[in-house]
Amino acid sequence: MNEVLSLHVPSYDELWYRQRLMQDPDTMSYNRGYDLHIPGYDPATGCIAFPESEWAGWYDFFIGQEPLRFYAYVVRESDGAFLGEVNLHRPPNADHYEMGVVIEARHRGKGYSAGALRLLLAHAFEALGADAVHNSFEAERAAALRAHRSAGFVELGRKNGVVDLSITRDAWLRQRSEECVSF
Repeated sequence: MNEVLSLHVPSYDELWYRQRLMQDPDTMSYNRGYDLHIPGYDPATGCIAFPESEWAGWYDFFIGQEPLRFYAYVVRESDGAFLGEVNLHRPPNADHYEMGVVIEARHRGKGYSAGALRLLLAHAFEALGADAVHNSFEAERAAALRAHRSAGFVELGRKNGVVDLSITRDAWLRQRSEECVSF
């Protein structure tokens, strides 16, 4: 990927994009068929309802809540296009952050996930002072696993078809210093 990406905290008026992501069956297909206990979840499509009536509460919960939570869109700098979303949250009494990344289906396969992960990790470790970042997802999601490994995550284990991954601040700093001296 040769595109320059950035993270953009959306304004309230830009939540139309999150609504579009959550309602796109191709983008949300990774959720399909699971027993998720989320209001508005459709197990047949993987989509999650995000009606305008829920925007204000969601916005107040996620936006401006650092260091507990961070949410942003992934933006392609060349044209300002929204490509997906990323988030971080610190579980109560945890010494790490959990994260998520969703790239819109029509933008997948172009290297944007790895770029988005790098930006999210920089925010986690530089802005939030995270000690570690974790993510868990279905081990069959090979592209997601490659993107996480490319960003420096290591596998902690697998259970019931779910892979648990983590990257520490020290590992991230080592990787960054290696990238700076590589030529």
